[in-house]
Amino acid sequence: MFTYLLKSFRRKLARRFTRKHPTAVDVFDVPGVGRVRFANWTNPLVEKKVLSAETVGFFQQFLRPGDLAIDIGANIGHMTVQMALATGPDGLTLGFDPNPYVFDILTENAGLNPEKAAMAVYNLAITDHDDEFYYNSSEASFNNGGISSEPLNKHGKYALSQKVKGVNLESFLEKKYSTFLSKLKLIKIDTEGYDKEIIKSISNLLDKYQPIIITECFGGNTLDEKFEQYNLLVNKGYELYYVADFVATAETVRLTCKEDMLKWKHFDLYALPNTNR
Repeated sequence: MFTYLLKSFRRKLARRFTRKHPTAVDVFDVPGVGRVRFANWTNPLVEKKVLSAETVGFFQQFLRPGDLAIDIGANIGHMTVQMALATGPDGLTLGFDPNPYVFDILTENAGLNPEKAAMAVYNLAITDHDDEFYYNSSEASFNNGGISSEPLNKHGKYALSQKVKGVNLESFLEKKYSTFLSKLKLIKIDTEGYDKEIIKSISNLLDKYQPIIITECFGGNTLDEKFEQYNLLVNKGYELYYVADFVATAETVRLTCKEDMLKWKHFDLYALPNTNR
């Protein structure tokens, strides 16, 4: 009972008071990969993350060693690291997150396994054009949140003291990673309901390189917003699939019309380029 009450008290503090929470580095023995280090965040509101062969295997369905992969809304890097294990030390996985509280941990994770994964991370949002934005969260520890052009917005009452920077992904990649662009195979997006705006902003990248897209149908989005997200990808020649979990054996369901976006309140999906288009 005492342990439960202590944990509950710590969660209440994390929701109401902003402070940095340290990391604890765990070691996972991932079959087929070996020992992998990962910095877990000790924020009481964050569930401890686990690295697994099943999740690495999910990304290996789409990625090969030497590929370029991108994680937009990388948070502390739980999925980013496992994507990077799929692209390997000869490939590259880029992680973007504008939230400085999670970015510190993402940076730590980017450097923990250099012999197994090549990662580069950036404290940036991905936006239509280069600019600065407000960042708000529903809780004071800034475990999650989103950007907005307005200081008062739907993401929550807790705001960063300084604006965050947003960049256009295509321009950024052409400046910094032009030699890697032909190897772009996958873009994962998880940005608290902002995914469709990012899909719009990377329209030219989809046309040129046809990367696989992993995105979130956010439960808080309106019906029209969910339909627009579906149409944006289908109109680019993609086939969409609901995926129950980020494991290779997860249930998948083909989404054949925009109304299928309403079958689940909040879910992840992947979009495959239609090679017969």
